[in-house]
Amino acid sequence: MDTSADSHTTRGKKSQSALRLVPLAVPLTLIAGLHYLLWTLLTTGAAHGGAFDTALGVYLALSSMAILAGFLSMRARNPRWGVFLSWIGMLALGMFSSLFVLAIARAVLLPLLDWMGLPMLPWHEVSAWGVVALAFLATVSGFVVARMSPAIVHIDIPIEGLPVALHGFRIAQITDIHIGPTIGQRYLQRIVDQVNELQADLVTITGDVVDGDVPTLRAMVAPLQQLQAREGVVLVLGNHELYSGALAWVQEFRRLGLRVLLNEHFIVHRGGARLAVAGVTDHTTSRFITELACDPFAAIRGAGETADVRLLLAHQPITATAGADAGYHLALHGHTHGGQWWPWNYFVRMQQPVVKGLHRFGRMWSYTSVGTGYWGPPKRHFRSEITLLTLRPASSGKSPR
Repeated sequence: MDTSADSHTTRGKKSQSALRLVPLAVPLTLIAGLHYLLWTLLTTGAAHGGAFDTALGVYLALSSMAILAGFLSMRARNPRWGVFLSWIGMLALGMFSSLFVLAIARAVLLPLLDWMGLPMLPWHEVSAWGVVALAFLATVSGFVVARMSPAIVHIDIPIEGLPVALHGFRIAQITDIHIGPTIGQRYLQRIVDQVNELQADLVTITGDVVDGDVPTLRAMVAPLQQLQAREGVVLVLGNHELYSGALAWVQEFRRLGLRVLLNEHFIVHRGGARLAVAGVTDHTTSRFITELACDPFAAIRGAGETADVRLLLAHQPITATAGADAGYHLALHGHTHGGQWWPWNYFVRMQQPVVKGLHRFGRMWSYTSVGTGYWGPPKRHFRSEITLLTLRPASSGKSPR
């Protein structure tokens, strides 16, 4: 018996196992380090005793493991176990986010209170408990808002020279659903039912529909094929489709009867009027699929001045400036989630020109939805939406709302 060969094989398997653990070491170290920093921020200089310090330490240790498990949950062999881990991990991440932000705010404010010489309360102890309580309330309230059915938001879009045949043309927009571990088929079915009740002329989906690959999520996205509109249902890719196998998702969406636009357009004819519906790939597509790089000019090429109204579907509002330059009348976006929960809504402007709502870029109107689902933690401090945009002649005197 060749024991040396067996020994070599065993050592090889151990080496392979060790190599598999190396990629996990980086996120684990980062997560653990941030949790230790949080523990330090909330316990240093306080005299509230060992019970608080110990309880907080135990919770943060469990939180760090839960968050890592949540990010790894899609690899679980048992789908139900994977969903459970994802829920636990994402809830822990949402709680950690609020704890960390509030702990930093506390670390900034305490020296100010000490300088002011306010002796009436033990601020270090009270504020540490306050951070935990406020973070818990923010997470619970955020969960409740996130799981609510989306609000229906009505927006009028005044278009100069709008043909009579397009007066009152209604466009339903959904975006950033993020179907995955915590948003499944039932959640999506509610959205589909709400959209169909609107009886819109056109349904648009502006990206980030999924968080996962086609085999994993095929059954969950099935309700999309029930969406109905007189002029059909059109979809453009978001950055999360790029992370999840964009070309495979293009095939799947088309199999479900959705019209996927990859820097292209089609024409809606209404009583002699022409509405060009153009869609571009995500702003970051060139990093993943060079030949499909986002191009608002190419998407409308051929329609030119022959279209009475030119509509652009682009996942990120950062594309709006190019859309205005290309001569569109209206652009629809998502991506920002409206910030999703406090205080991240204040940081969106560091990467995007707008956070949410209706804005003007040159002569083009741009509407950015806060999203119809959520990403990551089931936590929202701003309710999700289904948007119904109605085209109106600018001469009607109605202001956009």
